[in-house]
Amino acid sequence: MKITVLGSGTSHGIPVAGCDCPVCSSSDPHDKRTRASVYIEGREGEAALIDAGPEFRLQAVAAGIKRLDGIFLTHAHADHVHGLDDVRPFSREKPLPVYGNERTIAEMKERFAYVWGETQRGGGKPQLTPQVVSGPVQIGGLTFTPVPVKHGILDIFGWEVSDGPIEGKPPEDAKKSFLYLTDTSAIPPATRKQLSGDRYPRLIIIGGLRMKPHETHFSFGEALDAALSLGAERAYLTHICHSHSHGEIEEFCLNYREDRGLEGTEFHPAHDGLELFL
Repeated sequence: MKITVLGSGTSHGIPVAGCDCPVCSSSDPHDKRTRASVYIEGREGEAALIDAGPEFRLQAVAAGIKRLDGIFLTHAHADHVHGLDDVRPFSREKPLPVYGNERTIAEMKERFAYVWGETQRGGGKPQLTPQVVSGPVQIGGLTFTPVPVKHGILDIFGWEVSDGPIEGKPPEDAKKSFLYLTDTSAIPPATRKQLSGDRYPRLIIIGGLRMKPHETHFSFGEALDAALSLGAERAYLTHICHSHSHGEIEEFCLNYREDRGLEGTEFHPAHDGLELFL
């Protein structure tokens, strides 16, 4: 499985419009953070997107995306869905399924009502098939399992992704999966139980907004604590604001590991264009 971080920034994107802080004016390309999203490719060529932010077209061009078989939404905030119109080139031949919880799908359908209504000829619109889900979804050899988490008072989805079938005993590599938890402020006990046992996530990309606490997002430390408690061997912070440079966050992650004696683990900030393999 190949995971490409298309975007690693918070809802404003980095640089923030009108801001000349050190991070927004940085020349380090790692400090340019578009809205958070990941692209996942399976061993048989199947491909899926988790969230479609406002820069999706630019992200898709930069990553060389040629195929899309499904879209998995975490929630319907603007920075996670407002790129849905730009999936048009990938839905010309057949509609793209879009998966999410009931509230997310309802909000998406309201915001993009023109997709399902009658419109004038010309211009085009994406072909989307909304799917409310509560259990695993198969895209070729990839299995996407919704992972309920809290985003402040909102109930949203993270997604666990593995190479393996829904039914029956998965192959050995499917037991150690990839977990995407953006915009998370708490992991309910039921979700921790869901992720326990022999199907622990080997790799986690998790939202860490900044060093200071926030009401609706994990801080860096809280995010790494959560990743560690879930058994991650590798964890990458995403949905990052402009309070800290990539270099500063790398230093934070290094100190976190050293302070706890965590040999054999990797903790880093994600960045746009980062490619990971599992």
